[in-house]
Amino acid sequence: MNCPFCKDGDTRVLDSRVADDGGAIRRRRVCGNCQKRFTTIEQMQLSVLKRSGATEPFNREKAVAGVRKACKGRPVSDDDLARLGQQVEDALRESGAAEIAADEVGLAILEPLKCLDEVAYLRFASVYKAFDSVDDFAAEIAELMARAADGELAEHTAHRDEPREHDSTTQHP
Repeated sequence: MNCPFCKDGDTRVLDSRVADDGGAIRRRRVCGNCQKRFTTIEQMQLSVLKRSGATEPFNREKAVAGVRKACKGRPVSDDDLARLGQQVEDALRESGAAEIAADEVGLAILEPLKCLDEVAYLRFASVYKAFDSVDDFAAEIAELMARAADGELAEHTAHRDEPREHDSTTQHP
């Protein structure tokens, strides 16, 4: 590791600690030449294997950008998207693989998006799963409805589908 101050290559590690719940290592270093101290963080680099065979570093913002399009006009905040991006990256890192197929990135997005917003999920799934017909939409909607009936979807999505109560017996003065 070269010193960021004098660019000398003679540095040594003073201390190493686990960071980010085991996802990274923080190292405190000192330069043998100028004696200045600095910190480095080592983290496993996730690579995405594209369909073309090329690889590129995983980019959380790129993954979220596709989801953002599906969420256009939906009640989904930037904070919600940031949390979803973190969930996707965490799921990919938990797999333990350094190289992830592009399809696996899409699969990692589907489940948290389904819980976040069903309509955005359908939009994203229709492109990701290449829906060809209305039957594809109907099958996916039937699965969502079955999961909602089983209580598997997020509480806020089930609440949104509850009928509004209206008391027609109330008399107004």
